[in-house]
Amino acid sequence: MDIDPIFPLGIKNEAYKQYFIGDSYLSILSKDIGLLSFNVTFEPGCRNNWHVHHKGGQVLFCTAGFGWYQEEGKAPRLLKPGDVVEIPAGTNHWHGATKDSWFSHIAINVPAKDGTVEWKEPVTDEEYAKLKE
Repeated sequence: MDIDPIFPLGIKNEAYKQYFIGDSYLSILSKDIGLLSFNVTFEPGCRNNWHVHHKGGQVLFCTAGFGWYQEEGKAPRLLKPGDVVEIPAGTNHWHGATKDSWFSHIAINVPAKDGTVEWKEPVTDEEYAKLKE
């Protein structure tokens, strides 16, 4: 790994592997007060599928390495440590590492009654290959 994450790497994210291309790692940072937060680490080239957080959004705090974030219909955004991404509820999006860098972010899911995540199609290798750093 070519980054030095400030939070624990956690365990290989087997529970959500079907929604990722490549390997990711997950460490639960908080859950006991009703606010879920995770350290998510992506190996180079790893990204999650397009997905939507219904009723509650998500906030990403980028902590290590370089990654991508994209909302449907918008240009991809290159992410670096210190960047913050606010994702409103109902926004179709994806995020993950660049092809040459590990990437970590803190993900905080905004609490919402009956909030769900709808997982959609993968970001294809062809789409991903078009990204320019």
